[in-house]
Amino acid sequence: MSADLDRTRPIWRQVAAVIQGRIEDGTYPVGSKVPSVVELSAEFEVAAATAQKALGHLKGEGLVRTEVGLGSFVAEPPSAG
Repeated sequence: MSADLDRTRPIWRQVAAVIQGRIEDGTYPVGSKVPSVVELSAEFEVAAATAQKALGHLKGEGLVRTEVGLGSFVAEPPSAG
């Protein structure tokens, strides 16, 4: 299920925005696994480096956390509770 991406804007930002939207709407609840670089590459039909950049951005924003050997997971919101 490939999303329609605007090829005139940075693709990694669009992929990150879709994942962020899924986190915000509960598609990916807190603690759930986020698709891997390979899965994102296939879904959005982008290079692995593009998917990696999108995940790196989400990690930098505090939306996802990574566990070596396990993958990326939705992080707890900083203002939870």
